[in-house]
Amino acid sequence: MSALYIIPILAILILVHEIGHFASARMVGIRVKEFGLGLPPRVLGRERGGVIYSFNAIPLGGFVRVHGEDGSADDHDSLHAKGKLQRTFFYGAGSLMNFALAIILVMILIGVRGEPVNHVYVAQVEPDSPAAAAGWEPGDRFLRVADSTVDDMGDVVTTTHDHAGDTMPVTMLRAGEEVVTQVEPREDPPEGQGRTGIQITSAPRATLTVGDVETGGLADEAGLRPEDRIEQIAGREVTDASVFAIMLNQHEGDMIDLILDRDGERVETSIAVPASVEANQPPEIGVALQQDIDADSVPLWQIIPLGFVETWNILTAFYEGIMMLISGEAPLDGIAGPIGMGQLASEVLEVSPEPTWIALANLTILLSLNLGILNLLPLPALDGGRLLFVLIETLRGRPISPEREGLVHLLGLVMLLGLMFFIAFLDIDRLISGESILP
Repeated sequence: MSALYIIPILAILILVHEIGHFASARMVGIRVKEFGLGLPPRVLGRERGGVIYSFNAIPLGGFVRVHGEDGSADDHDSLHAKGKLQRTFFYGAGSLMNFALAIILVMILIGVRGEPVNHVYVAQVEPDSPAAAAGWEPGDRFLRVADSTVDDMGDVVTTTHDHAGDTMPVTMLRAGEEVVTQVEPREDPPEGQGRTGIQITSAPRATLTVGDVETGGLADEAGLRPEDRIEQIAGREVTDASVFAIMLNQHEGDMIDLILDRDGERVETSIAVPASVEANQPPEIGVALQQDIDADSVPLWQIIPLGFVETWNILTAFYEGIMMLISGEAPLDGIAGPIGMGQLASEVLEVSPEPTWIALANLTILLSLNLGILNLLPLPALDGGRLLFVLIETLRGRPISPEREGLVHLLGLVMLLGLMFFIAFLDIDRLISGESILP
């Protein structure tokens, strides 16, 4: 049922986006005819102040219908009677509002909970890859990549992409010691391997404690008790949940050592790690773990600039992701529509160690930025496609005829609807197969 959280999230994002178009139209003197949530046919509508406010049958978006958008009118309050800058402002205002919402939510999270410290790890190394040649091991934590400090996975992905074909220094933390390596990211990597041939994962810095222990399970036999704090696993200091999961994956079928803190006393034990039942999931040892995320407090005067910096980092990661999709480095099965977003919400809430409202706020931030970026892509029927026609008009010195522009956007709309149905098919197939949408 937690998948249903996606409904109010998407409704808020669409509403904010369309408010941007609505407010910008009023600001530049464009007459608004209709403000609609969902796509026609109309289910309910009420006129107020010359504007029809409507709810529509297809819950896949929203729209603001303005006077003269089809080029049939050129009076003073029509869209096409306005200058290029005014139209640019109108077309881009929806995405600007999505960006603004994300920035505000980021600032709220920073102010309320502080700034989590993310640890980024090597989760898996492909044989005969640049990472294998560099001596990287699962459980290595990235400290610096090309002399830049690693704060999140985006730092690793972006810097690695920028150094394709060049030797890049990378400093890792391995078993408490810094290890300096050299790696040469590939310009044309094999499909699904990435430039260095690794899978990476991250987790916020946190204290890991034992929750419920299954009676008669492996953890129970090893002597784990509720409230035990896990200090080390297989010789690695446990500073977050990722390193614990990685070590379990790497020692399937082996006995590994654990060091616990029990009411201030050091407890040493060993546990037999079984084979994993599910792919890409750590083996089950009969224990539920709890995370106490350790966030750094942020001075009041740093919240606003840090909010912009964090949002920019997310946008940069999105850009890299889109480029990887275009180049084939990332598989297309990671794309999701509304159904997949519902699955994403459910899985995020299931695995997130943070309170529900923080997990949902983070998801809203990501989806709001995603919506803003996608609408600015220069594709017909999207805001970015309409901005492209304004740019063409500027370059050629005269506008393209409204009839031709309208035809292009109509064809683009048909293609987008077809793409949406295709993505919906992928989402349903993922659900039926039981495949996770999370990496």
